[in-house]
Amino acid sequence: MITGKNPLLPSLLPLGILLLGLASCHESKYLSGDQALYIGNKVKVVSSVPITRKQQKALAGELDDLLRPKLNDKFLGFRLKLWIYNIAGHPKKNKGFKHWLKYKVGQEPVLASPAIIQTNADVLQSHLENKGWFRDTVVAATFVKDKHLIATYTAQIGPRYTIRNITYPDDSDAVSNRIDTLQRGSLLKKGEPYDLDNVKAERIRIDSRLKNHGFYYFNPDYLVVELDTALGAHQVDMFMRIKDETPDAARTVYSIGDVFVYADYGVNSDTSLKHGYITPEGYHIVDTAHYLRPIVFRKTMVFQPGNIYREDDHNASLSRLVNLGVFRFVKARLEPASSVDSNDKLNAYFYLVPTKTKSFRFEVTALTRSDNTTGSEFSVSWRHRNLFHGAELFTAKVYTGVEGQSIGIGKKVSTYRAGLDLNLYFPRIISPFDLNTSSRFVPRTRIETSYDIFAQSAEYTLNSSRASFGYIFKNRITSQNELTVLGINYVHPTYINPQYQLSLDSNIMLRRAIEPTFIIGPTYNFTYSSLNDPRKLRLPDHYYFNGNIDLSNNLLGVLSHSDVLRTGKQQEIFGVPFAQYARFAVDFHYWHNFSKYNMIGFRANGGIGISYGNSSTMPFIKEFFGGGTDDIRAFRSRALGPGNYYRGNPNTTPFLPDQPGDIKLMFSLEYRASLVGLLRWAIFTDAGNVWTLRPDTSRPGSVFTPQFLNDFAVGVGTGLRFDFTIVVLRVDVAAPVRYPWHSNGSKWNFRGLTDISEMVFNLAVGYPF
Repeated sequence: MITGKNPLLPSLLPLGILLLGLASCHESKYLSGDQALYIGNKVKVVSSVPITRKQQKALAGELDDLLRPKLNDKFLGFRLKLWIYNIAGHPKKNKGFKHWLKYKVGQEPVLASPAIIQTNADVLQSHLENKGWFRDTVVAATFVKDKHLIATYTAQIGPRYTIRNITYPDDSDAVSNRIDTLQRGSLLKKGEPYDLDNVKAERIRIDSRLKNHGFYYFNPDYLVVELDTALGAHQVDMFMRIKDETPDAARTVYSIGDVFVYADYGVNSDTSLKHGYITPEGYHIVDTAHYLRPIVFRKTMVFQPGNIYREDDHNASLSRLVNLGVFRFVKARLEPASSVDSNDKLNAYFYLVPTKTKSFRFEVTALTRSDNTTGSEFSVSWRHRNLFHGAELFTAKVYTGVEGQSIGIGKKVSTYRAGLDLNLYFPRIISPFDLNTSSRFVPRTRIETSYDIFAQSAEYTLNSSRASFGYIFKNRITSQNELTVLGINYVHPTYINPQYQLSLDSNIMLRRAIEPTFIIGPTYNFTYSSLNDPRKLRLPDHYYFNGNIDLSNNLLGVLSHSDVLRTGKQQEIFGVPFAQYARFAVDFHYWHNFSKYNMIGFRANGGIGISYGNSSTMPFIKEFFGGGTDDIRAFRSRALGPGNYYRGNPNTTPFLPDQPGDIKLMFSLEYRASLVGLLRWAIFTDAGNVWTLRPDTSRPGSVFTPQFLNDFAVGVGTGLRFDFTIVVLRVDVAAPVRYPWHSNGSKWNFRGLTDISEMVFNLAVGYPF
């Protein structure tokens, strides 16, 4: 081990300085006599009144973001792209390697000029005034050395002006009276600093509210805010008024006249047609091709004749029509009614271009894992978007696949899978009860059925049948609810090799994996994602939450008085024991973006399954597992835990059966950054484990205890992501650094960082969270 100072540093430091100096001189070589390379900006904030260091730094950063142009990129302190631009010379052709190198890889020098410096100073001055620092100044100064220029902008500020009074329009017309009722939710508050952005936002807010009260032709530009800054005490009075030139149409409250829906619109459609089926609500449905049944529009449209015009209803109708999934293009046009008696009415015209109703899709996928597993799957999907002419979506998928895993010399486990999956979605709630869903979104009723065959080598064949009925609905753009009123899942083996049966008799995990299971019950799934709100996409912080409740045979268990732990006997349905349990799971993600491709992410995932009554353990397919490409990546899939139970190192033992648990806790922290082009890079750490709720004599150390943190597995890793926009290909390598099955005092072990046999390589599609 080397201690003390590194003897190479004294010699490397001057060399680094020399290289930077040569690079700087090389940049100057390509500049003419009066040119200077713009290499740096400095923003200083000098206040004549007390201001906190945090506020000073925030304002300086805010001003710095306004400076233009963007300076030449640096890499390790060296302007690499500019250097490439210079050495590429002067290509004679607009193509070829030199042209590509100079203009695609290289970067043109950013030159300084008095005009640029003055423009930046004016922009900063204007920004300060917009934020309430009136009559303050920005002073620009430059420093030039070896044709390299650095500009310093000093913002000299005093007290920030605050709002004393706000006066809204007080005319007697309808629009002024309506604005007067909207003051309560104003974004402009007395005593708060003046901010032009808040003034603009307030005008937009008022315009939006007016459009929801019939003022269709109103516009934010019709509102003007005048300021009085001569009050003293650094206060400002604000006077909002409606411009005199505002047209009468913008001051008029409109209601909806006739609504025409062209349900099969095309370039050759005759839009002069005004006849068609008239619904009880008054919609004129022009659908000569009988593309959709009229009830679809009655259930979808919220833009109803006779109602006061509301922009929310307008947008909701468009959104709901788009979300039906049967139209390729949706457009709405409103125009004043031509009738003499309808001067304050708007006729609405909806033009709907149908999409292709039927489609086929062929898909082939391949996979490889570091546990010597390779495989592929082939599937064929058929989709019909308008099965019964009511915008019903029907999907059918047939699939088959095979996986093979080498578990030793000359030994291989092969698994085959095939199945059929059918889904039918209705664009409405089919229920005698009102679920109180939002009118902004189209709710769906889902009916699902599937059949799956799973065969492992010549050892056993497992069949699974599923059927469910439920609803998918949204009350907000950021959240979604999925309620399965009734779900049935029947799993049973149809063949077991006699030799394999001997293994089942001696290994409870292998036996549980294929034991017959009958699950009947409801589930509820709630999902929240801030990324679904377009207004929040530019924010640096984003959140995701998923919560799931899964219940099985709770009522049936109570009625049958089953208690397998007490009696040792399970009640059956059709000769198969039914599962009785309650399962809860949550998944939380948080991301903080430093820039477009640089961010840090955190994930917390956990759950608990409680078996009781007719079940002594959770059904195998409802258990929790640890390890894998989207889990604790330093351990092989489904092979970690439970607890500190040890049957072999999951990363080096050729074959380990899945190790399920009733409780799971998992945490991930990941930093992502951009390298070049579509290539991204990440470094991460994962921690967690699974446990059993009750002691398991076949797996000592698996039970959850108050000392559960001592059973945490920890892994670290790094990886590359190839971001093709429509798909992300991820390659990770991770190494364990904490082994839960080791004795206390030796759980932390960093040999995995250097021992390739301990490392896990993951190839996956998409980000882990």
